[in-house]
Amino acid sequence: MTANLTLLRHWTMLRLIPRAPAKIAVRDLQRQLCDADFKVTTRTVQRDLVELSTLFPLISDDREKPYGWSWQREASSFDLPGLSIPDALTLTLVEQHLGNHLPPAALDALQPQFRSAARVLNAMEQSAGSKAWLGKVRTIAPLQPLQAPALDEHCQRTVYQALMKDLQLKLSYKKRDAEVVTVYPVVHPLAIVQRGGIIYLVCTFAEYKDVRTLALHRVKQAELIYTSARRSPDFDLDAFIASGAFGFLTGPPIVLRATFQRPVGEHLFETPLSSDQVLEVQDDGSIHLTATVASTRTLVFWLTGFGAAVEVHRPAKLRAELKAIAIAMAANYA
Repeated sequence: MTANLTLLRHWTMLRLIPRAPAKIAVRDLQRQLCDADFKVTTRTVQRDLVELSTLFPLISDDREKPYGWSWQREASSFDLPGLSIPDALTLTLVEQHLGNHLPPAALDALQPQFRSAARVLNAMEQSAGSKAWLGKVRTIAPLQPLQAPALDEHCQRTVYQALMKDLQLKLSYKKRDAEVVTVYPVVHPLAIVQRGGIIYLVCTFAEYKDVRTLALHRVKQAELIYTSARRSPDFDLDAFIASGAFGFLTGPPIVLRATFQRPVGEHLFETPLSSDQVLEVQDDGSIHLTATVASTRTLVFWLTGFGAAVEVHRPAKLRAELKAIAIAMAANYA
């Protein structure tokens, strides 16, 4: 481990040294190495530079202060393969969090870099800041976390390739609780959306123009059709998401009026429910909300999650639904 770490430090130093007439002072080089998790003294850096100058065309300019080191101006172009520690950390996080957002060709091209990143971080001391960072950051779902469903890797790659190249697909899809698969002979892919642990294909079918979503883990077979997919020039992915499509739409937008107890409603001051949200603090400290929102099953799940700490006033249909849910829950626990 020590030999690997020394080699990695030398490699990092060589990358940090500029070509003459630019130069870098030993103290500046020591600071940058410390920033890269190499805790070394200026004495060690000076000793390393002297040693490296016997193998590489490095020169020390001590004609005037500040003294510094450079690659010789006439030295042949020299490029060091591999990754810096910030590069390795970034690529590791990309692999962990963006793997499902990359097209197959890009993901394949990055595999050598991902492996190099793992080797670089493995060579670092366990306490090194960059390596320790991986254990200090997490992304968590705001709701109860669920395990992601198993995906067929071949089907996923085929769907992503079709989306990347704007080609049609033929899909065999097993709907929830269905005993047999449904075959969609012509699918025009539009986008990929990940919601929690589930990845959805946004698409249209055959000659139909209405936009549909398919859960990718339910795709049992995927085949590329080397025919251009039909584009939808009016389709806007952000607008489609904002419409509430992934919250399971149940109707047109609604104006929600509700009263939240202060402890559970305070977050709405910092994270509004909509752009037209209005909050009014009542005399008893409760918070009255008015906001235009999509009518979705997710909205119902969100409101019921607050239990007795929220009362919906309008619309009447939503109030009646929540009342029925409350009565049913009370009966379950009677």
